[in-house]
Amino acid sequence: MRYGLIAGNGRFPFMVVEGAKRAGVSLSVAAIREETDPSIEQEVDRLTWVGIGQLGKMIRFFKGEGVEKAIMAGQVKHVQIFSRAVPDARMLKMLLRLPRRNTNSLIGAVAAELASEGIDLIDSTFFLQDYLPTAGTLTKRQPNAAERADDEYGLEIAREMARLDLGQTIVVRGKACVAIEAMEGTDETIRRAGELLRGRKQAQKKLRLTSGALTVLKLSKPDQDMRFDVPVVGVPTIETMIAAGATCLCISAGKTLMFDRDEMMALADKHKLAIVAV
Repeated sequence: MRYGLIAGNGRFPFMVVEGAKRAGVSLSVAAIREETDPSIEQEVDRLTWVGIGQLGKMIRFFKGEGVEKAIMAGQVKHVQIFSRAVPDARMLKMLLRLPRRNTNSLIGAVAAELASEGIDLIDSTFFLQDYLPTAGTLTKRQPNAAERADDEYGLEIAREMARLDLGQTIVVRGKACVAIEAMEGTDETIRRAGELLRGRKQAQKKLRLTSGALTVLKLSKPDQDMRFDVPVVGVPTIETMIAAGATCLCISAGKTLMFDRDEMMALADKHKLAIVAV
């Protein structure tokens, strides 16, 4: 069985490569020129660089490598896809068929194109099961009553966001929603929430109606397709939370990848943050 990797940005693709090596599997990697860290070339034997819009080239590479199963790992920014990509003929035809331009539609269409060529897009955590948390409090400190109340409130919002296929990150304070992720990503959403607490007068007036610290929820959809867009947290998440004044992180048990888990937990414990998987 030959496995392929569609590599986006960040550490996720490198973790998949490491996990595959531990399993004795060598990957054929299609690296996204606009996104992937060039150092991935030193980690794999078979690699080609493709532009974001070069779907046809990627499929031809995988077919030539005999790939039967592919993994998608690492973010590809929406702004890159819809405003900067120069699509090839295959990508253009696919984009024109999209009923809507959200994550599920876009990557679901890519999966369909791969399937039409006999390439099965599989769970992106296939080689990374040890990085998924079990349910419960993961840090030394338990969430306090206010944080638990914010988690419960945030879970209600998350269910509605899942229905609308919006972002995965919600920031709550005093059972009031401070920020919701759109296309900017988790860290920017947390930063925006922190800036609202410190910044604009109009926002501060509204936030005076609430009390307490910020609670961050990064949650998978109830029917999360683990082939793509799997929630990821790591040390940068905790660093951003500390800078923004957030004290609790709620993630999905079994459906959230935790990068550098030991370092992440140590930093959270040092700053007395609570992390809970639900």
